[in-house]
Amino acid sequence: MSRITKKPESRRAQIIEAARHLFQTQEYEKTSMQDVIIRLNIAKGTIYHYFPSKEALLQAVIEDIVDKSIEEMKNFIEQTSGNALKKMLLLMSIGNLATLNDNENILNHLHRHSNDIMHLRLLTATLAKQAPLYAQIIEQGCKEGIFKTKAPLESAEFILYAVQFLTDKGIAPYTQEEIDRRAKAFPKLIEQILQAPAGSFEFIVKPIQQSGNCDCDETQNKGT
Repeated sequence: MSRITKKPESRRAQIIEAARHLFQTQEYEKTSMQDVIIRLNIAKGTIYHYFPSKEALLQAVIEDIVDKSIEEMKNFIEQTSGNALKKMLLLMSIGNLATLNDNENILNHLHRHSNDIMHLRLLTATLAKQAPLYAQIIEQGCKEGIFKTKAPLESAEFILYAVQFLTDKGIAPYTQEEIDRRAKAFPKLIEQILQAPAGSFEFIVKPIQQSGNCDCDETQNKGT
């Protein structure tokens, strides 16, 4: 079978999509660069021209996952009517789902302790791109008189990073008791940051507690 010549950006995207499919269906550890080469019927030099290693290819897959999840979130918010609190609730509820959709095996791989650096890259890349979306909603809330802050982007960054990094068992071996304690404190802390009405963010407690119920050690053991 003859190989089809593609433009560089098209070929790179094709390699990322093929790798994402293989990482998801047969897991990252069981996938080799040769598997991607065979799937696409491309020369060995082609894949290494774009990605010098499997780790570099995984990084590109992660960035692609993040970009697509952010696009889904943007579209969802644009199609949603209602005040800032309603949009904040919806955004927080779909944030993780947009990233997890069809990518569970890849993300489970990142939660293993041997992948701490890659896990942090995924988190920071995701939060950095989510923050402007939250800032946009916070600005809307300020116009509506629900929130009061002169730093919507910084407020969004502070909230997102605090919630994620203080409850993610992939970052530190937090106990469920620690996560529950923080989850119960977050609503009032966020209300203070945004000067929001009392009780505005009680809805985040259960999702945070439930996210902590994921047994990362069990996930790690399954992958070894």
